[in-house]
Amino acid sequence: MTLYHGSSVIVETPELRYSVRALDFGKGFYTTTNEEQAVQFARKIHERKLREGVEDPGCFVSSYRMDYDTLQKQLSILTFNAPDEAWLDFVMANRAEKYAGKKYDIIYGPVANDTVYRALVGYETGLYTKKQTIEQLAVRKLFSQMTFVTKKSLSFLHFTGYREIAPWKN
Repeated sequence: MTLYHGSSVIVETPELRYSVRALDFGKGFYTTTNEEQAVQFARKIHERKLREGVEDPGCFVSSYRMDYDTLQKQLSILTFNAPDEAWLDFVMANRAEKYAGKKYDIIYGPVANDTVYRALVGYETGLYTKKQTIEQLAVRKLFSQMTFVTKKSLSFLHFTGYREIAPWKN
């Protein structure tokens, strides 16, 4: 399996660095199975760094290979096959920093992209019921993300290269 990570730097050796924002699957090293998703994320990071005053931030997609069959045998993996009620509960608990369930090495499932984010905010603010939110998510084409949340899990990622991405034009 090939995975991608968008960033302002080339990430040859992934580390567990935690975001200041609460994310879908909690703290960890986020990758995606969709290269275009990583490209868009790299561009968002680039824009954020510019707004923060970083001079000439990079815009890169690092790629990795890993053997998913081996992972499944040696690590604890939580998998969401669709944006269903269990996925929604898990994402909302992590975004609220209130997840207190079982700990996993890896979490794999749909990415809550910008379009999905609006539905989640609607649910969080009471505009949508859980059922309405899931119905909205069901019509979206969501890509998968794989989040590595332990040092042990990161040892299964093997850097294969990077690509410099052209940032968004202002």
